[in-house]
This record gives sequence, structure tokens and C-alpha cells, in this order.
Amino acid sequence: VQLQASGGGLVQAGGSLRLSCAASGRTFSSYVMGWFRQAPGKEREFVATINWRDGSTYYADFVKGRFTISRDNAENTVYLQMNSLKPEDTAVYYCAAGRGRFPLVRFLEYDYWGQGTQVTVSS
Repeated sequence: VQLQASGGGLVQAGGSLRLSCAASGRTFSSYVMGWFRQAPGKEREFVATINWRDGSTYYADFVKGRFTISRDNAENTVYLQMNSLKPEDTAVYYCAAGRGRFPLVRFLEYDYWGQGTQVTVSS
């Protein structure tokens, strides 16, 4: 199983980025996919999750209305569209896959992790 995250970069406050997580190695239709982030000196925190089977979504309060998680079944890819970015969104963003019951909001509930992609938002 492999999860390949990409799409990070440097953006000004108020800007947008779209992260991608390409999944391979198995069929993910029964999995729950999630995005987490970790800023320097801080713990990894939940951002958003999606139930691959029916597309249900769930978000951390601090990203509601700004971030959107989605999936493309044909491409076996999960996306995180991030709008109205703030300097405090700066972190390494990780995608993950878990076999538990949706929604999964704790990192220990996930079984597979991607390598992370850096997002830096300048003020």
C-alpha cells in the first residue's frame, strides 16, 4: 500500500492550494481517508476525512468553510482544496488511510500514511 501526497508549496495569506493523495496497492473503496497536519513543535492534528465508499466528509472546526476534501474514484486519488489560507495553516500535511468506522479523527485510527507535503503560508 502506498500513499503519495503532493501539491504543497509556498503561498501568500488568502491564497489557495490543492493537495493530492494518490493511493495504490489495493482497492480503497472500503477505506476512510484523512488529512492531518503537523507544524514545528506541535502534535499532528486532524484536518479532514472522507468515507471513500459514499463520499461523506467531516472537518476540524478550524478549517470548516475553507477546506474541502474530495475523492476521485477513477484516479484513486483524494484531494484537499485549501482556500483562504492563513499563516497558521503552515505545516507538513499528511494523507492517511484507515479501515475503521467513519469518521476517523485520531491519527492512531489510521493504518497507512503518506510521506507528507510542506505547506507554507506567508503573511
